Amino acid sequence: MMENVHLAPETDEDDLYSGFNDYNPAYDTEELENDTGFQQAVRTSHGRRPPVTAKIPSTAVSRPLATGYGSKTSLASSMGRPMTGTIQDGVARPMTAVRAAGFSKSALRGSAFDPLGQSRGPAPPLEAKNEDSPEEKIRQLEKKVNELVEESCIANSSGDLKLALEKAKDAGRKERVLVRQREQVTTPENINLDLTYSVLFNLASQYSANEMYAEALNTYQVIVKNKMFSNAGRLKVNMGNIYLKQRNYSKAIKFYRMALDQIPSVHKEMRIKIMQNIGITFIKTGQYSDAINSFEHIMSMAPNLKAGFNLILSCFAIGDREKMKKAFQKLIAVPLEIDEDDKYISPSDDPHTNLLIEAIKNDHLRQMERERKAMAEKYIMTAAKLIAPVIEASFAVGYNWCVEVVKASQYVELANDLEINKAITYLRQKDFNQAVDTLKMFEKKDSRVKSAAATNLSFLYYLENEFAQASSYADLAVNSDRYNPSALTNKGNTVFANGDYEKAAEFYKEALRNDSSCTEALYNIGLTYKKLNRLDEALDSFLKLHAILRNSAQVLCQIANVYELMEDPNQAIEWLMQLISVVPTDSQALSKLGELYDSEGDKSQAFQYYYESYRYFPSNIEVIEWLGAYYIDTQFCEKAIQYFERASLIQPTQVKWQLMVASCFRRSGNYQKALDTYKEIHRKFPENVECLRFLVRLCTDIGLKEVQEYATKLKRLEKMKEMREQRIKSGRDSSGGSRSKREGSAGSDASYVDPLGPQIERPKTAAKKRIDEDDFADEELGDDLLPE
Repeated sequence: MMENVHLAPETDEDDLYSGFNDYNPAYDTEELENDTGFQQAVRTSHGRRPPVTAKIPSTAVSRPLATGYGSKTSLASSMGRPMTGTIQDGVARPMTAVRAAGFSKSALRGSAFDPLGQSRGPAPPLEAKNEDSPEEKIRQLEKKVNELVEESCIANSSGDLKLALEKAKDAGRKERVLVRQREQVTTPENINLDLTYSVLFNLASQYSANEMYAEALNTYQVIVKNKMFSNAGRLKVNMGNIYLKQRNYSKAIKFYRMALDQIPSVHKEMRIKIMQNIGITFIKTGQYSDAINSFEHIMSMAPNLKAGFNLILSCFAIGDREKMKKAFQKLIAVPLEIDEDDKYISPSDDPHTNLLIEAIKNDHLRQMERERKAMAEKYIMTAAKLIAPVIEASFAVGYNWCVEVVKASQYVELANDLEINKAITYLRQKDFNQAVDTLKMFEKKDSRVKSAAATNLSFLYYLENEFAQASSYADLAVNSDRYNPSALTNKGNTVFANGDYEKAAEFYKEALRNDSSCTEALYNIGLTYKKLNRLDEALDSFLKLHAILRNSAQVLCQIANVYELMEDPNQAIEWLMQLISVVPTDSQALSKLGELYDSEGDKSQAFQYYYESYRYFPSNIEVIEWLGAYYIDTQFCEKAIQYFERASLIQPTQVKWQLMVASCFRRSGNYQKALDTYKEIHRKFPENVECLRFLVRLCTDIGLKEVQEYATKLKRLEKMKEMREQRIKSGRDSSGGSRSKREGSAGSDASYVDPLGPQIERPKTAAKKRIDEDDFADEELGDDLLPE
């Protein structure tokens, strides 16, 4: 076995790797530049060989040999061609025999290290564009058209429809120029159809937005009739929408159906929307059966809230009870496709989870879910209120059926709201007992429903002036839900009715803290401040309310009244002018304006507004009295007669107006008419002293025989009056000092009640005072005219 084992000798230990550098010198390329023979061969003329040396004999080729440690020389080709690996003009010819093609160190030999190629200098400048070339002009024009279309869309979204239309027209003009230039330069196949389509579509949209429907329809027709535009047929939906706005319902339905035929069935959502438009158009034309078919198809394919609600409306229009019930059940069954509220409640105390829930609790998606749920509840409540009175024999049974259907659905919480609406319906029908009974059923329900029911009960009892019951249910509503602004407002109303204005203001403030947009609380707190004579705070409250309710006549009236109480008639007049711009036929506002102008001394303006007030409401005694007095002051007694005659018709038991009519006849010189009027008054009111005095005066002036009769009656009435006054005086004297001590000086000024009838005392304006003085005081007759 050991015969085949050879141990390395110790002498060869240093030459373990020897022999690896020995190779044929013909393959050596590293020393070619130092090889004299090779270099000489390279520099000689083509085809000649360098002279051979005498040391080494050779035939055709000079082939010096060398070992790995000796000198090395190269060979030259027989034709003088440089050998492989030769560096010529600074570029090395690649080796083909030893090394593979690719990176070679020899390529860098004789040159500096420059991996980035910086030694080559800067890059040559870019070739300048030729702006005069047709292609460049077309490119720039196309860019300008796109910019105009974009600017038009931005202007439309900003609400500047006129600018959007101008940009769209400009884009259309430039696009036509672009098409002509393209036709001259290139073939028609290279025309940009997408750009043409977008320009025309934008122009049609801007025409429609500016209500230029004829132009919009023409532009849409250009798009639709061009067969080169793909999917242009669906624009017939837009044309149908325009015809719908123009109330051309037959054409609208025609174009909707044409669009429906051209849209493939894979576009399910688009087809459903077009079907919904067709159903709405059928409703507008009164074709409720066709509308029902459209909406039923939608509810079977892709049910949605709007289609379900429109289906109920169509069934209600034709009065089909069964279809209404089925449609309501379909509406209830429409899926909301929103997350449950439990998702937004943290199940643990993990801070990262709580932070995430807090972030998504009120994000845009959550707000969209709330809006969708609120819309669904609105549709369901409206539909229930609509069909409940007609689907059964009585509205109560209909409401009960709706409540049962809602309880079995995902909208369980709406059942209680329907019950409350049922009570409100009882109120509208003046059936207060049923309303109260219905609302009292909620006293044992959850706090939110209990608070709403108690609030309505409090309101009912307040209207019936049962303030104790109203206060009790208001307390129940507040205790059930302290953050219910309506409950707090009702509680404040009950306290206000009891005269505790400070406490009422506190309840109104709390209601406003819970809901700053509670207009009822804001209005009531303004009234409370008026009662407390805190006019600045009242004015501030009403001005805040005016910012919320810009055209509320009640708010404008209260602001004017507060300014009047603050003795600022100019501001009061200004706010009343705003009031009559909102309600130009309000006679009370017009009469108040007349009163303010009268107090300012502007009789002409006062007359204008008093006359307008009389024109809209000719039964206001105060306005009639002022107008009559105005004509008397201006010496037009004939015109004053018609006003006092109307007053006598309104108040036939008041002798004052008939005396004023007779006085106007007498002032205008028509004594016979005045005498006849006084006689008629004496016939109706035989114990009126003033009438008898004027009869005596007129009969004496005219020389009639009846003067003695009227004078006797007048004397008798005056004696009766004196006797009555003496009895009253003696009665006061005999009553002793106890009454005088109780009443003090007021007892002697007690008003006298004439037995002929009570007299109504009311505040008098300057005009009324003037009537009394002009028509009675200056014509009061003395005793010297009476016959003795």
